[in-house]
Amino acid sequence: MREYDVRKWFCTIETIEHEGGPRPEQPLTKVAVAVVIRNPFAGRFVEDLGQLTDPSPALGTALGQRARELLGGADVEGYGKGGIAGLAGEQEHLVACVTTPFGDALRQAVGGGAAWISSATKTASAGETLDLPLAYKDALFVRSHYDAISFRIPDAPRPDELVIAVAVTSGARVHHRTGGLSAAEAAGDGLH
Repeated sequence: MREYDVRKWFCTIETIEHEGGPRPEQPLTKVAVAVVIRNPFAGRFVEDLGQLTDPSPALGTALGQRARELLGGADVEGYGKGGIAGLAGEQEHLVACVTTPFGDALRQAVGGGAAWISSATKTASAGETLDLPLAYKDALFVRSHYDAISFRIPDAPRPDELVIAVAVTSGARVHHRTGGLSAAEAAGDGLH
């Protein structure tokens, strides 16, 4: 993390006991963890974004480990990533932080995953809500795990900052019943 100027960490935990129907055997827990860093490219256009991408595995590892710990011992079944660039930055600055090197480190930190990681990025002012998409970590087409978690950090991102975030879940949506491929049927190839 030496390559990034970290201002703060943020987390939120949501536990869903039921959605109006019967209580599941286990409640669903969703966790979002974010880090707020200074954007070294705020206010200027730079062609090569390697200064953000190259060290990004450290971010993926740190965020993934924190998120997994906050699940309280449950296995990670779903994940997502994303963030917000402050108004003096570009969305591309944020994307540079959460691309493949970051994603590969995140997968390792949460116990593996064959599916690509759903992502949402945008440019906005401090206090803007971020909706992180979630999907089953081992097969993208497992419909029961399509979900999201929302959060906002009142003082971030400042114009020269980036909010980089990950989310994990302990399972499928409570009361999912729209059919499709189940987690048990998934082939583990990341898609089916």
